[in-house]
Amino acid sequence: MLIAGEASGDLLAAELVSALRDKLPDAGFFGAGGPQMAAAGVELAFDMTRHSVVGFTDVLKNLFKLRRISRQLLTLAVEREPDAVIGVDYGEFNSRFARAVRHSVRRHPGGWNPKSVKFISPQVWASRPGRAAALARDYDLLLSIFPFEKQWYAQRAPRLRVEFVGHPMVDRFANAQDAGRKIEAASPSFLLLPGSRKSELNHHLPAILAAVKLIQKQLPSARFKIVLPDHTLARLAQALGADLPAQIGGLPAALAGADVVISKTGTVTMECAFAGVPAVTLYKGSWLNYQIARHFITVSTFTMPNLLAGEEVYPEFLQTALTPDNIARAALDLLQNASRRQKIKSQLNKIVASLGEPGATRRAADAILSLFQKP
Repeated sequence: MLIAGEASGDLLAAELVSALRDKLPDAGFFGAGGPQMAAAGVELAFDMTRHSVVGFTDVLKNLFKLRRISRQLLTLAVEREPDAVIGVDYGEFNSRFARAVRHSVRRHPGGWNPKSVKFISPQVWASRPGRAAALARDYDLLLSIFPFEKQWYAQRAPRLRVEFVGHPMVDRFANAQDAGRKIEAASPSFLLLPGSRKSELNHHLPAILAAVKLIQKQLPSARFKIVLPDHTLARLAQALGADLPAQIGGLPAALAGADVVISKTGTVTMECAFAGVPAVTLYKGSWLNYQIARHFITVSTFTMPNLLAGEEVYPEFLQTALTPDNIARAALDLLQNASRRQKIKSQLNKIVASLGEPGATRRAADAILSLFQKP
């Protein structure tokens, strides 16, 4: 049984299913996810990508709906009795579901007792590190994609088995071009990645579009493209005033043709890093979410390449710093400052090299299957 709730988790779960099926051709897969999992042959009870939430207020607004879905999935799990329950990303929902499965098993000792797996560590090292103890209680195996996480957990939750399998993007971007390509001075290309949720577009796109106008004043020939995950968000972007060429999906190819990216923080910044493209990163949530989150966040940046490098690789603008002037100025500097582009290329090469060899999902599948091997 697999559960994924974000577009990125849906893809990751689909890749994991393919890796598991290579080793167990007769295995069956069911759960909740999105179109990528369905295409991989997972029998879906819910399209969880329609219930993606971010921030405390989003969770509160959808709390009863998410609880209802979780109860229905637990009923399904008890009926089907899968050998393993695998939570792919979708942090809080999957952690609560793993806990519910554990409680169900304890109520019926001697019966169904699945292995519980978390694929991709929640970012407990960024906020509320005390959650490491709960992960140790609820999971048999945590699969990590960042090299520092295994040691971090060893110090705080030594009973939790953590395996660093490498980053799945190593495979996806194996043939990506890097930032060393020559820029077309006549028509430089900017790629806009405002987010994959309605709330993110509402918070990010107005400032990004205003920054586009500022860039166009200095570079009238500049080309702009916006990439979004679905047509619903494309329509919302148009309603917010985006009259730019829009593309649904196909991010790796779009990155390969970009000179500079303007992107929300999150997983997508790692895709920019693997593609070797300089990026301006940004994030703005509701005032209430920010006031709550700032008391829990323990890291100085939301941009993962910056965190992995231990220094600023991509300029980042959060909350009130997310202004059209700041975005435009930083984007133009990344385009026109040759020495900075070269430094970023070097930093990104080191980051990518630290994330392991190709074959992350194959190693993840091996680690999961090792749970069923006798000592």
